[in-house]
Amino acid sequence: MSTTAQPTIQTVEVLVAEDSPTQAQSLQHILEKQGYHVTVTANGRQALEAARQRKPTIIISDVVMPEMNGYELSRQVKADSKLGDIPVILVTTLSDPQDVIRGLECRADNFILKPYDERYLLSRVEFALINREMRQTDQAGMGVEIFFNGRKHFITADRLQILNLLLSTYDAAIQRNKELNHSQEDLRLLNAQLEAANKELESFSYSVSHDLRAPLRAIDGFSQMLEEDHAAGLDDEGKRLIRVVRDSTRKMGQLIDDLLAFSRLGRKPISTARIDTGKLVGEVLEEVQAAAERRARVVVGPLPPACADAALIRQVWINLLSNAVKFSGNRDNPRIEVSAYDDGADTVYCVKDNGAGFDMRYHDRLFGVFQRLHGDEEFSGTGVGLAIVRRVVMRHGGRVWAEGKVNEGATFYFALPKGGGA
Repeated sequence: MSTTAQPTIQTVEVLVAEDSPTQAQSLQHILEKQGYHVTVTANGRQALEAARQRKPTIIISDVVMPEMNGYELSRQVKADSKLGDIPVILVTTLSDPQDVIRGLECRADNFILKPYDERYLLSRVEFALINREMRQTDQAGMGVEIFFNGRKHFITADRLQILNLLLSTYDAAIQRNKELNHSQEDLRLLNAQLEAANKELESFSYSVSHDLRAPLRAIDGFSQMLEEDHAAGLDDEGKRLIRVVRDSTRKMGQLIDDLLAFSRLGRKPISTARIDTGKLVGEVLEEVQAAAERRARVVVGPLPPACADAALIRQVWINLLSNAVKFSGNRDNPRIEVSAYDDGADTVYCVKDNGAGFDMRYHDRLFGVFQRLHGDEEFSGTGVGLAIVRRVVMRHGGRVWAEGKVNEGATFYFALPKGGGA
């Protein structure tokens, strides 16, 4: 720290007004290390009383305090003929431009921006002490009226006070900008690392899934040969075990297909176009109902067009409508409702069924890969379909969520930006 033109350190009396014991202790420790004599008070009222009893060289005050805040403390100090020449530094987050106007109105000399480091704090204190010797304290400013944010303010601070306060504000803005730039750079690096990790994971998932297909086909093929060509040599238990093997390979095959489809989503470029949503939903419903064991009664309301990748959005509708048909299949009167509504910048599409529903306590698990809330004995599936829905919708800049109640049905929503996503 520079000592040019600095007053003798032993004569400097620092009065601190800070209601946080932790902050007050930190300030006191930093200042006393420099040889300053420090008096700590818990609010503006106590600080004003202490200043009148023993005039300090400088006052450092937090802005937000009980009983009397930092602005009022500064105002009363500057209005007192015996204390008016004491530099007042306000400690603030400076989150509102109005803070600068308040500082000018109460004739504060400087700002210290929270959170501060030791070097920054001491430089502000030294700056205020040096400028104290330069000021003409016996000449009060004539005052000037200014308008800010639709309000009139009367500023009586002298020119040096105004200059010092604005310089400290500018310094604080530069410091905040540096912090913001560092944060943005850190975020950019983290995003790059995350993107690289996702690509590696997708590549790994694709490779593993692809490589698993060959041995799986061999298992299914040989078990089929065993079942067809050597059935006479197998007892009932042997035949049952062969069926279990073949059923398991089919399930594993479906799981691999779903995993491959999920991993491809991260690499497939999006090609947006205007989609006739009503026509698309009608086509998907025909396919889904034809493959279902029981047809559900489906009510389709008006569906606004979407600006999205047709192939990917088709997958969203296939998964949501297939789930609705599947999970309502055990009802006496399975019913599905498809609707949409305007949500400002987004169009929200809804698929509602009266089926098995789900417990909202496990809502967060719904859209995870391989996460299932129902066992195979209840409903078949791999737990990838809703994860695909979520990934597709998010790649379009949208969002997806669900509501449900056990044995009373579920409603799935997905929102797409009207102008198309990223």
